[in-house]
Amino acid sequence: MSVRCQQSPVLAGSATLAALGALVLYLAEPSGYGKYSENLMPVAIRLPARAAWFLQELPSFAVPAGILAGQPSSLLGPPATVLLGLFCAHYFHRTFVYSLLTRGRPFPVVFLFRGFVFCMGNGLLQGYYLVYCAEYPAEWYTDIRFSLGIFLFILGMGINIHSDYILRQLRKPGEIIYRIPQGGLFTYVSGANFLGEIIEWIGYALASWSLPALAFAFFSLCFLGLRAFHHHRFYLKMFDDYPKSRRALIPFIF
Repeated sequence: MSVRCQQSPVLAGSATLAALGALVLYLAEPSGYGKYSENLMPVAIRLPARAAWFLQELPSFAVPAGILAGQPSSLLGPPATVLLGLFCAHYFHRTFVYSLLTRGRPFPVVFLFRGFVFCMGNGLLQGYYLVYCAEYPAEWYTDIRFSLGIFLFILGMGINIHSDYILRQLRKPGEIIYRIPQGGLFTYVSGANFLGEIIEWIGYALASWSLPALAFAFFSLCFLGLRAFHHHRFYLKMFDDYPKSRRALIPFIF
């Protein structure tokens, strides 16, 4: 039985993502996991970081991958399936690689639940739109929006993975102390890992040229940009020798 595109849930989901991003900026509070969890939620029930990240990120991979699995397989299929494949590739890494390597703090269960619901909804929105609603012309593969978007996606993913590697090397297994990250884009910004992921989703939005992807890129910019700002402020307060020329998110600017 074929599934027909329903625009109403696509519009509602996109609007929800954009509204959540605006709400994050309006509240301007750090999300209560990682280095902020002890202060914001001192008595919260927690899971080990690796288990929590795995469970939280899993639906962002499993839901769109399940949708994608029902489509005809080919090495280079329609642009929509290629784009959804890139989305799945990001979350495959987050679910099965990043989560099993992270050396982060125990994760409050309440934030795990919120993240799980968000990842479930966003994975469904992006997958549903690309498979059942998106329509691309035959020449989309040669369109500058697709080419530039894919370039930015791959560039951002590379920055994100490399920056996460640098952060992991700051701690030995079992440590929860903080050190100043050095190298890569950390030379210029405190949130190099966040900048990489923001670039990824801007590239994804450009390549897919869709409202759901644009809404997700906007949410990512708001959520991760604010997190980079709070990280930067945290580092400045903790380390007297923190590089004064380093910015929060955008080299030389912010």
